[in-house]
Amino acid sequence: MKPSTTPKRRQGAALKTPRKAATKPAVDKVPQRGARSQQTRFSSRLRAWGRHHRSMAWDSFQRLVRYPLGNLLTMLAIAIALVLPAALWLTLDSARLLDAELDESATLTVYLELSADDAQALRIEEAVDAEPSVLETQLISAEQGMAEFQQSLGIDDALAGLESNPLPISIVVRPESVEPAAMQQLAARLETLAGIDEVRLDLAWVERLRNLAELGRRVALALGALFGLGVLLVVGNTIRLSVESRRREIEVVMLIGATHAFVRRPFLYSGAWYGLGGGLLALGLLGVGNHWLSLPVAALAASYGASFSLPQLDVTGSTILLSCSTLLGWLGAWLAVTRHLSSIRPR
Repeated sequence: MKPSTTPKRRQGAALKTPRKAATKPAVDKVPQRGARSQQTRFSSRLRAWGRHHRSMAWDSFQRLVRYPLGNLLTMLAIAIALVLPAALWLTLDSARLLDAELDESATLTVYLELSADDAQALRIEEAVDAEPSVLETQLISAEQGMAEFQQSLGIDDALAGLESNPLPISIVVRPESVEPAAMQQLAARLETLAGIDEVRLDLAWVERLRNLAELGRRVALALGALFGLGVLLVVGNTIRLSVESRRREIEVVMLIGATHAFVRRPFLYSGAWYGLGGGLLALGLLGVGNHWLSLPVAALAASYGASFSLPQLDVTGSTILLSCSTLLGWLGAWLAVTRHLSSIRPR
């Protein structure tokens, strides 16, 4: 009886062994779930990236505040480089406003024949007004013309002894387009009408003004590019000194695996702060200069019987100036840091 029980026990033990082996795959699945739970999500990396940018921006701002005098002088140099092209831009803006007013005053004067009477003058005015490129006409009689002539020259007594009025009836024409070519074509068409003796067109002063405005725009662009290069040099030199002073720190963080983008980031924010501060100082200098010059300019314009005020930067102009100054500061810092990081090797 005993020999028969031994195989059964061995068989039962052999049957139990596969059950224990079957539980092993369930134990192996636990580390796989844990490994998947440790993977970094994109949103987490994005939040970390944003936190690092905020930290670097605040840290670079604190470094600027820590040494206010030297950094203020750097921003003042940037502001002076920005004030000159901005002031020229404002001057050209006032010249454009004056050009628009002169365009409205650009007219043609149509002189009728001396033999034309008032009825003929009205018919000729209707024919001139029917031209598609004419906006407005004004008929000036011979008497009105003589009165204006005497008033402008102040020689009433000298002309009082004339037996007859030598001035013809005239029509002042305001054209639709003030371009010289269009006005010359209009004058040529009007001269072909019956009863018209002469069409006088004087655009020499308008052409001179426009040539001066074009010259001013080109000078403004050249000065803007030149002083923009000056801003790049000022910021680049300042950031270069900052990189050299923190060379040991940069070598340490590069030894532990920091990338160039990581190292470059605080210096880029420093350059942006320099540019923004220089832009704000430039706006302040422009405001002080405008307030200082406004009264003499207004008095000079009043002496000529005109009203003129110096233009100021509006919200759009101020935003453009601050954006350009910040961008120039950032670009100058990027150029300086990129150049010097290539020469730094961790030891």
